[in-house]
Amino acid sequence: MAEDFSRFSGTDSYITSPELRHAVNVAAAIERPLLVRGEPGTGKTLLATAIAEDLGLELITWYVKSTSKAADGLYVYDTVKRLQDSRFGDHDVSDIRQYIQLGPLGRALTADQQVVLLIDEIDKADLEFPNDLLHELDVMEFTVIETGDSHRAAHRPVVVITSNAEKELPDPFLRRCIFHFIEFPDEELMTRIVRVHHPKIGKKLLEQCLARFYWLRKVKGLRKRPSTSELVDWIGALMAAGVQPGQLATEIPFLGALIKKEEDVDAVAKAMSGSSGRWPRDDA
Repeated sequence: MAEDFSRFSGTDSYITSPELRHAVNVAAAIERPLLVRGEPGTGKTLLATAIAEDLGLELITWYVKSTSKAADGLYVYDTVKRLQDSRFGDHDVSDIRQYIQLGPLGRALTADQQVVLLIDEIDKADLEFPNDLLHELDVMEFTVIETGDSHRAAHRPVVVITSNAEKELPDPFLRRCIFHFIEFPDEELMTRIVRVHHPKIGKKLLEQCLARFYWLRKVKGLRKRPSTSELVDWIGALMAAGVQPGQLATEIPFLGALIKKEEDVDAVAKAMSGSSGRWPRDDA
């Protein structure tokens, strides 16, 4: 049965495009997980936080690692603790339920109210991980094998899954998801994002920062282009140091806030040396 789902419209601190808002609401309306991709720093992980905040729901997060197993997301049977308790004889170990610890997915499916479940960076796990989630994500129920207890979600969670495209996800899994690729913000949207974090920034400084930032992203040969979060941090450093817009005409203070690889620093220096010591506006 579908939940009565209020429409997601973004938050004051998380600026979204109309396409992303539409994807969130479509996924919720037809009760499918929302799979989001995009380059690092485009707000994939923060999307789930924004949905929870906007709709007044609890957020449960499952940070996937290379060693993660799908079954652990449901529950873990702590056999070691039970063995220790039986050795010392000061606990009744006959009730196995006290040794069952629900994982993030298990908590989401047994919650008293609807929650937002974030499965973050699903492609970090092995190739079977997504397929092992298919049944539970479809039927929204699971059974604890050790006790025989069955749990069915009274309130279907809003599921957000992020991927960095490190691995190809299996087709059966993709068929069950609504997919959205978060495009990197253009200058208009980025202006709105920056002003959320730095409302006191001057117009001229913001214009200069964005011009330099987008120029940097076009530098040929960069292994890691600067992201939105790095831009926000860089601007914060500039404002704290009292950097004036004119200084950005011939230099880029605190380059390490934007460029994080030594070879990329060399690529930027090479691009600068070929521009007569001034930042090009449109060419890379």
